[in-house]
Amino acid sequence: MKSFDLVGTPRLEFGKKAAKAFRKENLVPCNLYGNGENCTFTVQVEDVRKLIYTPDTLVVNLTIGDVKKVAVIKELQFHPVSGALLHIDFLEVTDKKAVTVEIPVQLEGHAEGVKAGGKLSLEMRKLKVNGIYTDIPERVVVDVTALGLGKKLAVSDIQVEKCKLMNVADACVAQVKATRASATAEAEA
Repeated sequence: MKSFDLVGTPRLEFGKKAAKAFRKENLVPCNLYGNGENCTFTVQVEDVRKLIYTPDTLVVNLTIGDVKKVAVIKELQFHPVSGALLHIDFLEVTDKKAVTVEIPVQLEGHAEGVKAGGKLSLEMRKLKVNGIYTDIPERVVVDVTALGLGKKLAVSDIQVEKCKLMNVADACVAQVKATRASATAEAEA
């Protein structure tokens, strides 16, 4: 996975009032969980834009005061109306303990069903993957070349090396849907 460097300032004030004051100063309240010790800090909104508005899953190299940690994003909270970033929860990762993160799905190849007039549909944009953070790939690449008309690709059909998929096994990841053109071609044949 790609890494992202982020600098935070330790936080001494807590609660709704303090959080509102931080947000007025363009700061985002954050928590770091993991390995028995939790840490609270703030980061600049501009510093995290490239971290949260990307399709990639990134490992974050956090520097909080004089402490350095490695983490992944656990949860993001946005304002329900304005869409402004309210809060970030990070999860500290180590090379000894597995972590579950969502990584994007990338389809590869030209499906047989598309050649027959169908339409390829990506049903799940991200998959939950459990493993040591150094073994987790940047994305799950799925070959759809053999996918026929009306066929689907389930989570159980996908393998990720050194990692375990945590989604429901029979959930549909991608499928080739029949179109009017393909139905007409089948009726004529």
